[in-house]
Amino acid sequence: MAAGKNEKILVITDELKREIGYSLYSTAIRLGYSALFVEMKSGKINGEEPSAEIGHLMQQFDVVFIPTAKSLTHTDARRNASKKGVRIATFPGITREVMIRGLNADYKKISERSIRVKNVLEKGKEIRVTAPAGTDISFSIRGRKAIASKGLFHKKGESGNLPTGETFLAPVEGTSNGVFVVDGSMAGLGLVKGSKIKVMVENGFAAKITGGRGAKKLVKMLDSVGKDARNIAEFGIGTNDSVKLSGILLEDEKVMGTIHIALGNNVSMGGNVNVPIHLDGVIKEPTVFLDGKEIMKAGKLLVK
Repeated sequence: MAAGKNEKILVITDELKREIGYSLYSTAIRLGYSALFVEMKSGKINGEEPSAEIGHLMQQFDVVFIPTAKSLTHTDARRNASKKGVRIATFPGITREVMIRGLNADYKKISERSIRVKNVLEKGKEIRVTAPAGTDISFSIRGRKAIASKGLFHKKGESGNLPTGETFLAPVEGTSNGVFVVDGSMAGLGLVKGSKIKVMVENGFAAKITGGRGAKKLVKMLDSVGKDARNIAEFGIGTNDSVKLSGILLEDEKVMGTIHIALGNNVSMGGNVNVPIHLDGVIKEPTVFLDGKEIMKAGKLLVK
């Protein structure tokens, strides 16, 4: 985070991630920073807004750490604080093991790799993804900026997950068609075991979701928000070579050799669908075509 000695640090956590939140806070105090520790009640779904008081508090600090069970990454509270110049690291669903494994990575290399992928994606107009489990989906990225979540949040307003290592963007609304099959892990559900989650996509929305109990739970989460929760919100490529599929989406979506597709909110990545939900599904061994040219083959990045 490149925190300066005169900068103020805020740690926001919940009752489920208290151990990690307090560890960050006590470390900040031990290192001589002015720091505040705040605990709130855990949210119900990823992307749910915190209270107005928490949102206001986030804007009063230089650096904010948010280890919580449910993600605050794609919330207006986080976006508004970022606009004020606050540097923010979110840790949705973090565990002790994921923190140790994921934050001992070489973030200089991850940063370089993520930026290379960003530069390649921004030169293209159309993406197609296929994978052994049955994924075959295409969408436009014309005019969309890619975001390299590089793990080094040093400039005013920079934010992202920790641990991190991904490059992502919002497909153009209404252009996604095909099917994606989640065979890695799914936000809110963990590792996919047994029946894979199959999502049929028509004109930018998840039209039909099948695949046993996991699919039924996913449908229930989406339907609690409404139709826009089914928006194809994100396409991301993992760039962290130190993490593994663990069932914790925070880690899983960063695994090099995977891609993820998310449903719901895409405002944080340049889209225009603002709903209080954002759910990612991880796909293994993908092949990715950019304007017909392979940039990833069976999980191996071809970007130089």
